[in-house]
Amino acid sequence: MQQEPNEVTTMDHFEQLGFAIMVIFGAIIITSLMAVGIAWNDKPAFLFALGAATSVWTSSFAVVFDRPRIFGAFLIISIVLIGLSITAIVS
Repeated sequence: MQQEPNEVTTMDHFEQLGFAIMVIFGAIIITSLMAVGIAWNDKPAFLFALGAATSVWTSSFAVVFDRPRIFGAFLIISIVLIGLSITAIVS
């Protein structure tokens, strides 16, 4: 008998993508904004960056459960919060 090759299911792909989103955005980009907010004692910048990190983390679950509209909404929220964090740091 011939064995069929192992196929990667779509859920596995979405889980990998969701994990990549959590690592890249949450750990690298937004954490650096939080660090600047702490180092410069800028509470609004830190809180905006924390909100963006939480939003991106939540959006990764939307990817895992295949909800593109929810993912897009959380992504827009996090982009706005990142912009507010940068604005709070600059001003």
